[in-house]
Amino acid sequence: MTSDADRPVTLDFVVSTEDEGRRLDVVLAGLLPERSRSQVQQHIREGRVLVNGRARRAGWRLSAGTRVVASIAPAAARRVEPEAIDLDIAHIDADVIVLRKPAGVVVHPTDTRTSGTLVNALLHHYPAIAGVGPDAERPGIVHRLDRDTTGLMMVARTQAAYVALQDQLRDRTATRVYGALVCGSPPDEGRVSAPIGRSTRDRTRYTVNGARPRDAATRFEVVERFGETFALLDVGLETGRTHQIRVHLSHIGHPVAGDPVYGGGARRAHREVAPELRRVFAAVPRQLLHARRLAFVHPGSGARVEFDDPLPDDMYRVIQALRQSRIAGAPSR
Repeated sequence: MTSDADRPVTLDFVVSTEDEGRRLDVVLAGLLPERSRSQVQQHIREGRVLVNGRARRAGWRLSAGTRVVASIAPAAARRVEPEAIDLDIAHIDADVIVLRKPAGVVVHPTDTRTSGTLVNALLHHYPAIAGVGPDAERPGIVHRLDRDTTGLMMVARTQAAYVALQDQLRDRTATRVYGALVCGSPPDEGRVSAPIGRSTRDRTRYTVNGARPRDAATRFEVVERFGETFALLDVGLETGRTHQIRVHLSHIGHPVAGDPVYGGGARRAHREVAPELRRVFAAVPRQLLHARRLAFVHPGSGARVEFDDPLPDDMYRVIQALRQSRIAGAPSR
């Protein structure tokens, strides 16, 4: 398996009316989610991008109907250095590591962050993990959690384990369940099936039907309600797209509380909760989303294994405050 960044890419498209007047590098970055904007700009400087047959600068404003042809080289891999960073291990054996990721930690290096990641820590504690999987910058990483999402992650220690775990994610036989505190009053249960791609307006965001969308499906069930203002959900992933839960819940009008990117940030919380609760929300500057259950067939033993992790203290404090507040009028399920 090879990541998109490892392959040369050829694009040949006509600028739409929606992209009229937008910068060349911005439009291309939206179409190339595995490349950073700085990498796209470098390709433009190298003359790999032609607008109506001519090389243009990165800031060139596009006109509708213009033809753009780009030949993008494979991205160069960065060297990832081991770093002595503590890990919170839930389980470890010869094949698999299950760890608890804290808030604020990035899983693997990016263009803007090359140290302090889980991968840096894994390479320090388990150097043999280098070379597991197709991407040298993400050794052993079977799936990811967003920087400010907490909870359980599985990491493969061998190539055979990596392939087996990836197959289970692809075949939807592995189980990943999240606890999410969301805004509003969603239905008791539901399923969101909507393709997700990178936003063409802001490449740090993803949207339903964004650039190069991929099928995505999310299940949810209400665990507890706090009036009509908030609800605690169990959320199950059928697929694993970037920001999937956050995008899908926002798409149906119930963004994850504390998520400023997708509509659940402090402004909405302050508008909808009593003054005494605002301080509680302000003390948790992240989306209230936690990977609480992980189950899969162990690649070594063949037995199905399951791991659970309780909601972290910051989420629990918010939930307790909601239970004690005036808005918690509806009964729990």
